Amino acid sequence: MALNGPPDAEDPRWVFHFQPRSLSQRLVLFVLCPVAVLLFSMGLIGFVFARNSMLVQWREAAVLKLQRAAHHVDMRLIEPKEWMGIFTSTVGHPGAPAVQQMIIERLRAMEGVAFVNLMWEPAAAAEIPTDRRVDGMHGQMGGEPALGRRSDHMRHGGASVEIMPPRYDELVAGETVALVSPLIDADGNRLGRLEVVMRFDHIIQDVVGSGWWQSLRAFLVDDAGRVLACMVPGGYRESCATDDTLTRETLAAMQTRESGTVLGRGLPPAEVSGFHRIQEAPWTLIVIAPGDMVLAPILRFRRYYAVTGVAFIGFVLVLIRLMTQGTVAAINDVSRAAQAVARGSLGAPLLVRGRDEVGELTRSFNTMLRQLEERIRIKEALGLAQQVQQNLLPDRILTFANLEVAGTSLYCDETGGDYFDFLQFPELGSDRLGIAVGDVVGHGVASALLMATVRALLRSRASQAGGPARIISEVNRLLCMDTAAAGNFMTLFFALLDPARGEIHWVRAGHEPALLFDAGADTFMELCGAGMALGVDETQEYACYSYSGWNAGHLLLFGTDGIWETENPAGERFGKQRLRRLLRAHHQDRPGDIMRAVTDALAAFRGEAIQQDDITLVVVKFRPDDQPGA
Repeated sequence: MALNGPPDAEDPRWVFHFQPRSLSQRLVLFVLCPVAVLLFSMGLIGFVFARNSMLVQWREAAVLKLQRAAHHVDMRLIEPKEWMGIFTSTVGHPGAPAVQQMIIERLRAMEGVAFVNLMWEPAAAAEIPTDRRVDGMHGQMGGEPALGRRSDHMRHGGASVEIMPPRYDELVAGETVALVSPLIDADGNRLGRLEVVMRFDHIIQDVVGSGWWQSLRAFLVDDAGRVLACMVPGGYRESCATDDTLTRETLAAMQTRESGTVLGRGLPPAEVSGFHRIQEAPWTLIVIAPGDMVLAPILRFRRYYAVTGVAFIGFVLVLIRLMTQGTVAAINDVSRAAQAVARGSLGAPLLVRGRDEVGELTRSFNTMLRQLEERIRIKEALGLAQQVQQNLLPDRILTFANLEVAGTSLYCDETGGDYFDFLQFPELGSDRLGIAVGDVVGHGVASALLMATVRALLRSRASQAGGPARIISEVNRLLCMDTAAAGNFMTLFFALLDPARGEIHWVRAGHEPALLFDAGADTFMELCGAGMALGVDETQEYACYSYSGWNAGHLLLFGTDGIWETENPAGERFGKQRLRRLLRAHHQDRPGDIMRAVTDALAAFRGEAIQQDDITLVVVKFRPDDQPGA
């Protein structure tokens, strides 16, 4: 876990970034986490879909059960109501008393009927012929039951039947429900009423006896929301509280629908309810079930899915650990070996543990190790070659008579093809100094070998009698014997300095002209001349050129094209004009200081760019007799 930004929680740059540092962490982050998210998303979508499907199924099943229970209640009520309807339709008809008496007896014989009351209005009873009415009260009940109470009217056939709310009856020692039907003649006059009193437990016995009513919280309520009966886990009750949110929402839904379901709060809902209105009575059945019972299968599935998912993720973690253990070990071996190589210790090849990508990486590392060993041997050999080549070059600073000379070669590789030399041989003259500056085409080991060959030939021939032209011509002839097949060649500028006479004699074999600066006149002169590069044509005869009048005010510079062809990162070349301005600015300095000023200017101009060619520079300055030696 990496922490970026300043320690300020309100700073938007204060952000946490998880940066996996191992292969196992990367697999967990980029493989296991997406799989876990996918499993969780699929489980969530499946759970929601299954939950909704099960809720729909429960709703349908609950409504169906309520319809069945309501049908049982209707069947308990419909028969007495039908006989009461027949009774009221016979009022005032000839032969009615016999029929009515039979109906009353039939009602009294019905299961669940406690009393049957027939009550006539006093005025109506006097007007009805005795042979057309049934006298008296059957099932005498004290007072006028329910005459002054609110009742609900239910129409059945042509008769209106009032179903009174349940009440406790001491004679029955239990709750009863009165079915009251008014007796009205053809003119609409009220003659009396017929009352059938039924035991309430008989009416709802099929409902109470059902399994779901006994296992769930259920109510029988009237249209006003009064609880007529309720069943809670633990037993049947005549009343119970209905002030919870779900019950209130269910009672509100009853006012607009005959049946339906209501979901409680939560996901999944803590409780769900269903209700259905009874057709033959102003009552409604309500059942409330716990959400976890309704959704028990899907909740079990959710637990199983969660346990299985966690087990699967744990298994994948263990599997990742087992799979990556060997891979990480192999990668760590490669990493440690690479660190050892960086410290300079190559060590033995690594053990290849498999044929997968890690095994291929190990094989590639072993191959690289072998090649690196070979390159190290080559580098060591090149180091020795560089040391040998540097030993072939003369000292950087030379004092000869009243001349002060400084020279250097800067190779872009371990070895190079640039060459400079200071020749002091009696055959050249005891008061003369030979200076040679050469440049082999290309650079590297091959150029260094050709440079060493030319140096040996030049020194060997200079130790014999002969002028500069003759020396260079014979060196060229001998060199062509070695370069005829390879096609290599070398440019060379050979100068013979005579400070006592103030003369310069030179041979130019395809090399850049030397540069002579006259400080007194502030002018530059190039020591030019014709001549082909060495190693091209063995018949080439070179000419010697001379300059006299050389004095203490002159500065002589020999160099290779690596000086003015040096490029900066923008691709611009150093050029000869910058070199001339530099010589003009430092002409009073000693040759060694002038040489360092040029090399420092080249390094600053090149900047971060890579040195592309070898650089060789020789500076010669005529020292007056009164100037102390270097």
